[in-house]
Amino acid sequence: MFFLQMSGYPGSGKSTLAKAIAARTGAVIVDHDVVKSALLGAMASRVPDDAGGISYEIDWALVEFQLSLGRSVIMDSPCLYSIQLEKGTALAERYRVRYKYVECFLGDNQIRDHRLKTRERKISQVGELPAELKNTILTPEQSKSIRPSEARYVIVDTEQALESYIEEVEAYLKE
Repeated sequence: MFFLQMSGYPGSGKSTLAKAIAARTGAVIVDHDVVKSALLGAMASRVPDDAGGISYEIDWALVEFQLSLGRSVIMDSPCLYSIQLEKGTALAERYRVRYKYVECFLGDNQIRDHRLKTRERKISQVGELPAELKNTILTPEQSKSIRPSEARYVIVDTEQALESYIEEVEAYLKE
């Protein structure tokens, strides 16, 4: 069993990779955008300022429940805060599963913006990049993702085709 925390900016390919991993391993996906969109839809006119925080609490409850049932779990969210790493590693330790972390990185913001504009969008998801970011190129070092300091992790270049890195990720999950 494993607990995989996905990481990466919106439009970087986290959900695409999570679905491919789930199809290959049978893992359950807890998709932050699904939870947050449901919360926003249910709250309609009285959306709390902390809809993101509330939806993360729901995400973590679902992750823990699935781990308690003996299932491998993939947490599909940007993972931009250290508290997410702390909760993820603590749950993996509690349920004695392998903790894994994969960051989806896409440095070309024109491609990322195109993905954001053309995907089937949930109400919690952004539709495009801010104008000042659209023509920029980032390096993995410029990413604001919070990475584990004590565990090995993988960064995949999602500008490449999924087939070019899925086997590397699958091998990493088996380590």
